Amino acid sequence: MTEDLQQLRAKIDAIDEQMLALVNRRAHHAQTVGRLKNGTVYRPEREAQVLRRIKELNEGPLSDETVLRLFREIMSACLALEKPLTVAFLGPEGTFSQTAAIKQFGHAAQMRPCASIDEVFRDVQAGEADYGVVPVENSTEGAVNRTLDLLQDTPLKICGEVDLRIHQSLLRKVAGLAGVNIVYSHSQSLAQCHEWLNRHLPNTRRIPVASNAEAARLAAADDSAVAVAGTVAAEIYGLQCLSEHIEDEPDNTTRFLVVAKEDAARSGYDKTSLVLSAPNLPGAIVKLLQPFVRHGVSLTKFESRPARHGSTNKNDYAELWEYVFFIDIEGHRDDPAVSLALEEVRQEASYLKLLGSYPVGVL
Repeated sequence: MTEDLQQLRAKIDAIDEQMLALVNRRAHHAQTVGRLKNGTVYRPEREAQVLRRIKELNEGPLSDETVLRLFREIMSACLALEKPLTVAFLGPEGTFSQTAAIKQFGHAAQMRPCASIDEVFRDVQAGEADYGVVPVENSTEGAVNRTLDLLQDTPLKICGEVDLRIHQSLLRKVAGLAGVNIVYSHSQSLAQCHEWLNRHLPNTRRIPVASNAEAARLAAADDSAVAVAGTVAAEIYGLQCLSEHIEDEPDNTTRFLVVAKEDAARSGYDKTSLVLSAPNLPGAIVKLLQPFVRHGVSLTKFESRPARHGSTNKNDYAELWEYVFFIDIEGHRDDPAVSLALEEVRQEASYLKLLGSYPVGVL
């Protein structure tokens, strides 16, 4: 038995040596590619293609999620050899936005926490960050309206998306629920755990704060408080996890967008986002959607939002009490069918802005 174990360990050691050599060979090739790209380090469409291929090749026993995370970190380390990426996210450290940023860019990227979604957009626009990661919608609580507003009002483009399964935990500095007077969390997280909190802490004040990480920070300074946040926040702020997975919906997922000064090239499995408004005429919305039907382009999202006012270009927005529509469609803006459909829609819409084409998130 001992001899068999030693033989197996020797085989593992040999494989580790081969893996190390191969990873470094990959890094050398990545450096050469980086020089040929003339400064364009990160190509979201190429990374999406690599990850999809790896997922298709995976035969286990490692799960697809584990294999994708491993290769994401390898690509992140290779990118850092060329130029470490700076990624702005809705902070402080310990938020789900940071988790989404790491899922997309790996640990080798330089993470830049921001106090607000507005600050994320400003940092990317000003060149303080290469990319920004912002929440845009939750499967139970709906759209993050500030992100939608900024996508409409700024020149930044969507170049990627990240779907993150959200698991909430109840965190506290001390053990047990005795003496708890306050529950801190972001308003969406409080809503996501509404029924659990009603059952276990029915008479406790619930105070919404800017982020779950801020909730954890406040709970760390007050023995009578608890926070609803992720386990990463517990590690950062030295809190005990009293209960895990307290979200009311087990499949609770938040979608994050990656924003940059440019969107992405075609990857073969893409999505395009746009915002538009229709003339105030009977049947105008139906008429706007008909080009997508004619050209076989599927809509994956259609959401209305009151038109915003105060733009320097008064023709940009609809009149008071009218709406704009945020739409996601399958395909890239350069796909022939999508391009034809968008050109026809542009002729009919009173306002249309392409928010970006980007690879569909790889789960």
